[in-house]
Amino acid sequence: MENVVVKATHRTVIGKQVRALRRAGQLPGVLYGRHIEPAPISMDAREASRILSRLTSSSLVTIDLEGKEYPSLVRESQRNPIKRNLLHVDFQVVSLTETLRTHVRIEVAGISPAVKDFNAVLVTSLDELEVECFPQHLPERIVVDISRLANIGDSIHVRDIILSENVKILNDPEEMVVVVTASKAEEEVAAVAIPGQEMAEPEVIEKGKKEEEAPE
Repeated sequence: MENVVVKATHRTVIGKQVRALRRAGQLPGVLYGRHIEPAPISMDAREASRILSRLTSSSLVTIDLEGKEYPSLVRESQRNPIKRNLLHVDFQVVSLTETLRTHVRIEVAGISPAVKDFNAVLVTSLDELEVECFPQHLPERIVVDISRLANIGDSIHVRDIILSENVKILNDPEEMVVVVTASKAEEEVAAVAIPGQEMAEPEVIEKGKKEEEAPE
């Protein structure tokens, strides 16, 4: 795994005064964890944004705080809703000798023959998995190859996902990850052929968090 390092300094400016800090090209943040007191920090906004833009919530990043290094995970980030630039980042310090439980994003890859050849619809039931491992073994993402889904009704469950022996998946093995279903037109034809038959629509849950700080 690539050793990603973000340099930071201790920050004494807090509250509304951080706006001036941002105007000076600095990105405020906080370091916190089980074994340290919460520490306000400041980073070069351009450099930190460049590095953090290619990381996921399960990417391990080392915060170099004035020469002392802290392995961390990005736990919360706030962005300006219009400019989309980073306003504030929270880092959770983790121990490389203690296992942790966290969620890792699922990334769908490949082309399903059922979708390509039969105009099927790919339905995603899970967009992340809960795992347990040491921080240094934490995958940045879990890639699910859908090229094996050749027919309508084919699916991939949690039990079908193979990760490193160092990573334990905590989800129910029987949980559905993705499935290919008939297109809407074909469903309507089937409904006419079989009166009274219904299909449940997948539930859509929107995740989001309000900005804690007013954008500039």
